[in-house]
Amino acid sequence: MKRFTNWMIGSACENPEQRDMIWNMIGSFLYAFASMVLSIAVIQIVGEREGGIFTFAFSTFGQHMFMVAYFGIRPFQITDMGKRYTFGDYLGLRLLTCAAALLFGLGYVALHDYTREKAMVVFLMVCYKVIDALADTYEAEFQRSGRLYLTGKSNAFRTLLSVSLFLTSLTLTKNLMAASLVAVAAQILGLLLFDVAIIHGLLEIDWTSQWRAKWGLLRDNSLLFFSVVLDFYIFSASKYAIEEHMLDKDLAVYGAIFMPTSVINLVAGFVIRPYLTRMSMAWEDRDLSYFVRLIRKQALVIVGLTVLAVGGAWFLGIPVLGLVYSNIRYALQECRFPLVCIILGGALNAFMNLFYYVLIIMKKQRFIFLLYGAVALLALWMSPLFVKQSGILGASLSYMILMGVLMLGFFLHAAYFFVKEKRG
Repeated sequence: MKRFTNWMIGSACENPEQRDMIWNMIGSFLYAFASMVLSIAVIQIVGEREGGIFTFAFSTFGQHMFMVAYFGIRPFQITDMGKRYTFGDYLGLRLLTCAAALLFGLGYVALHDYTREKAMVVFLMVCYKVIDALADTYEAEFQRSGRLYLTGKSNAFRTLLSVSLFLTSLTLTKNLMAASLVAVAAQILGLLLFDVAIIHGLLEIDWTSQWRAKWGLLRDNSLLFFSVVLDFYIFSASKYAIEEHMLDKDLAVYGAIFMPTSVINLVAGFVIRPYLTRMSMAWEDRDLSYFVRLIRKQALVIVGLTVLAVGGAWFLGIPVLGLVYSNIRYALQECRFPLVCIILGGALNAFMNLFYYVLIIMKKQRFIFLLYGAVALLALWMSPLFVKQSGILGASLSYMILMGVLMLGFFLHAAYFFVKEKRG
């Protein structure tokens, strides 16, 4: 185990920024790619009904419980360069939020009139995602300690382990519930190997923790927590509306045309994550011109990606998705315009995330929460209405509109606080 840990940590590197960038790209790519592959594989292996169940369990409700366990702490943790809180404080609070997410997930399943299989798959995917959120605490500490490459390695190897075992089990048994149980076991093993074991090899990690500190961390991040939960509700409101008012197979179709947004979010993650520390330092040093240059550089990449994605979606999107999702090709033929709407919504979401981090760095969490609260109320009304009236097209339109409203709100607030800071 010591040899394995030393191999994962590696030796001093002449170009640490390049190593961080490469491993962050590998880890982020595999994590996002796995989400796409899993949805496709389940539909192809066990059919559209179970594929729809898995899409909801993994990408919608399971991911929502990830956000509850995540508690919005990561941006705060990786920008806490003064070590106001120890790793022990962050880990202690995350264990509590993970327990809360598991209890909430169990209650949600108990209150819904699901079949035994659907209830078990949904809850097992909650477990899978909660373990993911616990691993995120270790990975955020790797990044805060200047070892973003370890974050990428953990993401990559955990993903490969859990996804490969899940798909192997599903292929052999054709049993989604059994395969989900295997995936959870693999997640636990990956957490122990690629996070817990590795962080014990880093000498500078402070494991001390006090209840007063955890309470302070809870207080400091409570607005971020509610903001993140509301954010994902807004992001997933159209999926919840389809799950409530349409069939499981419709969830599979909507999940298929929603899948390409992962590519935009993936590249946005490549672009944004490595810049967060530099943006934080520039803001603290009041180097505002450099701060703006960093934002502009990221925005231009997202713009270029959007142009390529929309063009590709219009001309090639449906034929390619039809090849990938051959079991539901018949239902995808009418989804070209919904696909383009979702791609545009994904681009707006990428811009929104950029300005979200800008506001976090500016310590304006209260305004983030207020914006999310207002748009969540809009989503609660708009998404079910649009879905009941226009089905999948209505869902895609509501998603695009909601992402646009959020992005505009974040941008205007970030611009206002920047001008205020510049004027002194």
